[in-house]
Formats: sequence, C-alpha cells, structure tokens
Amino acid sequence: MVTHRRPSAGRRADRRCERGADGRNVRRGADDAPIGAGAAQDRPLRRRRRRHRDHRRPDEGDLRPQLYLRRHDRINVWDLVDRAAPRVVGWYLLDKPRDPLFELAGSDDVWRRRTAITATFWFVRNGDVEGALEIAEVLLHDEEDLINKPVGTALREVGKVDEPRLLTFLDEHVATMPRVTLRYAVEKLSPGRRDELMSR
Repeated sequence: MVTHRRPSAGRRADRRCERGADGRNVRRGADDAPIGAGAAQDRPLRRRRRRHRDHRRPDEGDLRPQLYLRRHDRINVWDLVDRAAPRVVGWYLLDKPRDPLFELAGSDDVWRRRTAITATFWFVRNGDVEGALEIAEVLLHDEEDLINKPVGTALREVGKVDEPRLLTFLDEHVATMPRVTLRYAVEKLSPGRRDELMSR
C-alpha cells in the first residue's frame, strides 16, 4: 500500500496563494515575494544590455557577415533577410565601404537585392541616410514587389531622421517610382504633404 506524506506546515506555507489587489490569486514563495517578480524587475536591465550589445562594433575577425554573404544561396524567404541583413551586414558595414551592397543590388537574385536595401536600415538607425538613399536609387525601379516595399520602408525611415532630404529625393523621383514604394515612403509625412505627393 502506497502512502502519501502530507507536506510540512512550512512547505504548505511556501506554496500558499493569496489574493492580490486585482482579486486574482498571487502565488508566493518562501521569501513572501510574488514568484516571477524578480524576472519582471530584470526586464529593463535586459533591454539595456541588448541595446549595448546591438551597438558594439564587430571585430575585424567577425565571420558572421562573410558567412551570411557566402551562403546567401540558402536564403529563400523574406523574413530571413529582414531579420539578419540589418544586424549582420548593415552593422558590419556601418563604418566600411559599401561596395558589397552595390554588388548585391545588381544581382539577379531577389533575396540578394533585398539584403542590399534592408541592410541600410542599420545605417539610417545610426544617422547615415545617404547610404540608404544611394541603394534606394539603384533599386527604385525594380520590377519585384519584394524590393519595392523595402525600398519604400527605407525611404520612410530616412524621413524620420531627415525629412527635407527625403522630400528632395521624392521630388526627383515621384513621377516614375512605383506607387507601392511611394505609399510606403510617405507614410509618416503630414497628411497634406502625403496627399500632395500621392496625387502627382
């Protein structure tokens, strides 16, 4: 016959539930602090650590960009590009010549072209809008919707940092650029300015 030992009073106390301010049960541990409270308090610290990690410069021996570019043939969906290109390729090239991006932008492979424009999101995030505008101009009349949309997104992000520079670019190209690209690019402009550009 199997018998079950009753937990001690101390262990029962450790597992007791109490009513919280919102009326729900709050499980408490032996130290009388809500379980999980420590993790919630650590979230701001984790966010600060993540931001610090994002802005560290890669070492010259960092192999991730080379690996990404060398095995680009394994990339065949847009979300792989969008997740990796800014933080791997853009991050690496932030203070380097942008020749690899122009090479990617001239590729027949749509995913390489998408990498070229998506990598520039990291430049814009760090205040460099010219790199994004140069690649956007190369890809501005691409026939693929998978390129038109990220080009528009890059232009929109440029406008958040330097709206006059975006407006100058749009004035030069609004008559011939794809409408989907223009629609993405003007998304954050004032309604009046947005309507005026979309009506051209």
